[in-house]
Amino acid sequence: MNATATVLNSQQLLIYWQGHRNLTRRVIEAFPEKDLFEFSIGGMRPFSKLTLELLAIAGPALKAIVDGSENTFDEEAFQPTTKVEILSKWDEQTEVINEYFSQISEERFQETFNLFGQYEFPIYQNILYFVDNEIHHRGQSYVYLRALGIEPPFFWERER
Repeated sequence: MNATATVLNSQQLLIYWQGHRNLTRRVIEAFPEKDLFEFSIGGMRPFSKLTLELLAIAGPALKAIVDGSENTFDEEAFQPTTKVEILSKWDEQTEVINEYFSQISEERFQETFNLFGQYEFPIYQNILYFVDNEIHHRGQSYVYLRALGIEPPFFWERER
């Protein structure tokens, strides 16, 4: 067979990713301010630091993919001191993602791109990594919230 089937298109992938970002935003909201910046278990970074990693990847990476530029990974560029600042940056980057994701043609998803000068993979694999990494860190945050006696949002509720 020479037929090509598409499992999902770019718009469906973006909706999937933004659903996860929506859920992660609700997890950020669930943290008490102090614990967002200070609480950790077993030497893991506080959730604020994990969130900064996510913010340093998604928007800047998509911008680099669209522009064809080779930017560097910098999770120290943004140094928030409040949950409100993190949530504001999260919302800002959500719009950056929407803007740049829509500029990637279906064909480009198969192109190899050297992300941050270190990760040379097809664009679709880089984007799947962004989602996987977010899910991984959100899982850590669920452990933190439960240890703090806070019920995290249901992981399957991504559309709120």
